[in-house]
Amino acid sequence: MVEKDGWKQVRQTGSHRQFHHPYKSGTVTIAGHPSTDLPPGTLKNILRQAGIEK
Repeated sequence: MVEKDGWKQVRQTGSHRQFHHPYKSGTVTIAGHPSTDLPPGTLKNILRQAGIEK
């Protein structure tokens, strides 16, 4: 979902993936494997960090 907004994965350590955006500030960290469903609260926090509105 963050990749559709322009965020690019810059590194991965274990199951934690970190994303940077070319224009937005900050880093978004997503824990868990890509095939794993995220709990609703975790998803909401990731979207808030990325500045994405549902």
